[in-house]
Amino acid sequence: MTGEFLLGLLLAAGAATAQPLPDKPVAEARRPSNPEALAFVAEKDAHADLERALSEAKQNDKTVLVIMGANWCHDSIGLAGWLDTPRFSDMMRDRYNIVYIDVGTPQIGKGRNLDIARHFGINKVKNTPLVLVISADGERLNSKKDAIGWRNAASRSEDEIYRYFATFKTNG
Repeated sequence: MTGEFLLGLLLAAGAATAQPLPDKPVAEARRPSNPEALAFVAEKDAHADLERALSEAKQNDKTVLVIMGANWCHDSIGLAGWLDTPRFSDMMRDRYNIVYIDVGTPQIGKGRNLDIARHFGINKVKNTPLVLVISADGERLNSKKDAIGWRNAASRSEDEIYRYFATFKTNG
């Protein structure tokens, strides 16, 4: 057998077993069903961002939504992703000033901005994200249990997340 003949056989065999290419790139095809957003920036001045959000909330009759998490955390980026979708955008824009605060890795002693959680009655950040719903006057509106209970945010349904945030009224 000649080399050309063997090459032809190999190519024909490969064509017979070749799978059609997916319509979407492989990375996109493997993407989880829930959206994700990398919203947590370590270099931001979390205290200044929070003060600005509280000041604007008083002026605009809104509530402040403080999400303390990290981009390494699947649940943090999952929750941020949902809040960035078209379904949530109107409610978030109309009701909330959102502040994303990077907490580093408090589980291994490398946390940051944890004094903000303590200020609102959460003494220890063990899981992320931590979700604080804050009035324009600076009072936490959600329970401590609710605030610390978002460690499964990426597993929650879109409807469940939407209903939770829809329960809080603006300050008016």
